[in-house]
This record gives sequence, C-alpha cells and structure tokens, in this order.
Amino acid sequence: MRLPPIAFQSLEADVYPRNYPERADEIDAMIGELSQFHRTYGYYARGIAPTTATLPAGWEQRVVRISGPNTGGATGLCIEVNDLALSKYVAGREGDLAFNRELAKYGIVSKRKLTRLLPTMPIDDERKRLVLDRIKQDFAAANPRRAPKPTW
Repeated sequence: MRLPPIAFQSLEADVYPRNYPERADEIDAMIGELSQFHRTYGYYARGIAPTTATLPAGWEQRVVRISGPNTGGATGLCIEVNDLALSKYVAGREGDLAFNRELAKYGIVSKRKLTRLLPTMPIDDERKRLVLDRIKQDFAAANPRRAPKPTW
C-alpha cells in the first residue's frame, strides 16, 4: 500500500468519551481548538456525541483498537476507515470529500466495502445515490485507466 503524504494528516481528532459522554464539553475546554494544549502542540481534540456521525449498521463491531507503548496503557477505539469514509461522504463538507479522495487515491478504503456497506446507512435512497456517485467519482479519479462499470 502506498502511504499518503504528510499533508494528509489532520490537526483535529474527534473524541467521544464513551463511558462519560457528559465530558465531551470538558474535552473541548481542556484540549480543544484554541486551547493552551492546541497552542502548545499544534493539534487539538473535539468532544463529540454519539449522534455526531451518520454511520453504517454494525460499525461498533468493526472498530479498530489502538494501543501501544505511547498510549500509557489506554486503548483507543477508532472508527474503521470504510465506516469513517461513508460518514464523510454523507456529511459532504469539502474537507471531508477531499479526505475521502485521498483515501481512495492511496487505496486506504475499498470500493467494494464502501458499496457493500452503503445500503445499511440510515439515510434515504436519494442520499445513497449521491454517496454512490461520490464513491464512483473518487475511485475513477484514483484509477484513471479503469472506467467505472456502466452497470452501476
């Protein structure tokens, strides 16, 4: 797999305190945007609620556990990248769409997985068609020699 360039990194991490959802505001205050933490380290966290993202059914079973020598014994649960991409396709903000183009370009997401999970998204059919069009466009641009199949 080709690794993305350093510009692919974000200065922000969305954090949902699963066991203490009421602490989302504390995350914003302590390590959020424009906090002393942000000014010191150059990145920040945003406390979020479980309803912040629109995710496909079963996403909870696909979370990725992150732990290691630098986590101080803690384990982070991260949304699986294909689930994350679908959520960003639904949100449709320019930054989210640019992020997804890079995910497709570098082979970090799978067109097959995205299209398999799309029907499980809690959105209407019109929105699903829009998301499918975005997926097709991103993968066509990522693989310019391969035209999209006309049977989509």
